[in-house]
Amino acid sequence: MRKFYLTTAIDYVNAFPHLGHALEKVQADVIARYQRLRKKDVFFLTGTDENSLKNVQAAEKEGISVKELVDKNAQKFYQLKEALNLSFDDFIRTTQERHQIGAKRFWLAIKKDVYKKKYRGLYCLGCEAFYTPEELKDGLCPEHKKKPELVEEENYFFRLSKYQKKLEKIIESEKIKIVPEKRKNEVLAFIKKGLEDICVSRSKQRAHGWGIEVPGDKDQIIWVWIDALSNYLTGIGYGTDEQKFQRYWPADIHIIGKGIARFHCVFWPAFLLSANLPLPKKIFIHGYITIGGQKISKSLGNVIDPFDLVKKYGTDAVRYFLLREISPFEDGDFTLEKLEKRYDSDLAKGLGNLLLRVISLAKRIDGKSLRIKLQRPALRAIIKKEERNWKKAIEDFKFNEALNSVWNLISFGDRYLEKEKPWVLLKEEKLKRKGKEVIESLLFFLEKIGKLLQPFLPETSEKIFQQIKSKNPQLLFPKR
Repeated sequence: MRKFYLTTAIDYVNAFPHLGHALEKVQADVIARYQRLRKKDVFFLTGTDENSLKNVQAAEKEGISVKELVDKNAQKFYQLKEALNLSFDDFIRTTQERHQIGAKRFWLAIKKDVYKKKYRGLYCLGCEAFYTPEELKDGLCPEHKKKPELVEEENYFFRLSKYQKKLEKIIESEKIKIVPEKRKNEVLAFIKKGLEDICVSRSKQRAHGWGIEVPGDKDQIIWVWIDALSNYLTGIGYGTDEQKFQRYWPADIHIIGKGIARFHCVFWPAFLLSANLPLPKKIFIHGYITIGGQKISKSLGNVIDPFDLVKKYGTDAVRYFLLREISPFEDGDFTLEKLEKRYDSDLAKGLGNLLLRVISLAKRIDGKSLRIKLQRPALRAIIKKEERNWKKAIEDFKFNEALNSVWNLISFGDRYLEKEKPWVLLKEEKLKRKGKEVIESLLFFLEKIGKLLQPFLPETSEKIFQQIKSKNPQLLFPKR
């Protein structure tokens, strides 16, 4: 089997997960499930970033140890697996020994490009990165809208400038393909402005003793971004399981939010070049979920709890909203009104109603004589067209368009049902055969819809298959 390795970003655990985290995990899950349907050997990795100074400060604020805080919050992130029906294969925590072994090995692999010097600069704790005054907006971090702190200390630096030309060529030639094109152009513009060497450690004192020590220097902590990025290696055995690592690396795709594009599209490839490791093949960059035009953010205090939404509307309704309503590449605004509209019109009245009507009609016919068969060849062309569109849309990460193709089939099924009126045909003996054939065609449509929904709404898909088999009609999406 051909391998397919995909990753999400790992999340800070200074607080519980919000709906923005759910978006990325669900998008990744669709890709993983789709690739499994294509018989690939899929390895889907996610996890938590636990060595940030933000976690230290959050623990101090709560009056608990940092370990207690990260253990508690990491568990909450892991629980997204059940809440959102995620199919990840591993959940890496950067406090785990397997990660720390690999992260130290990675530091040693890039050590030839690392040197020490005194530095004074503007540091954003939210980004865990330095900014130049020109990169700030009105003196504030463009991502977190907060004033960075002035930091002065002696740290290690990585010779990023050494890789300027190589990185330009890699991005321009799409050796690493960045999706969408807009983000690729932004990355190129950043590189072409000129790359400066970057700070890749912090003092143990400023880190409050939390994090992974620099090998050979107990007074320095590895920069959280080198630590975090190396999870893509350590999660598949770098430093601990060479056979597994060789099987899955390089990543076929990294899935990230637009706020961390620089770290993944510039810094990460440079580190990998330094370590003489293969580069990831593709980086898919999604937008943010916003509320009133503002990014959902723990620091801004406008978070939406995905667990609450799942409890009220169900897992697949939340998955559907995130994949259908939110653009895969641009920001998308969340409101409960939008979620409820999608639930009512698309799920309950659309898919749910069609399934209920068809299965109820099928129940009236002797099950032994009923086949799942497309009786009219002309209908096959409609299915084939939407299947092609569905496949292309998924491979282009256009999840909303892929779902639109499925709902085109649902709409066609509704129209076909109303046009043929099998409930009328079944009442007359001489028309019963025709009515049965209409229902068999509609069952075929429903089975196809169920298959196309497998990566998106796996629970719903299974319920469709069960009802087709049992001829026992049940509400898919009950009225709220």
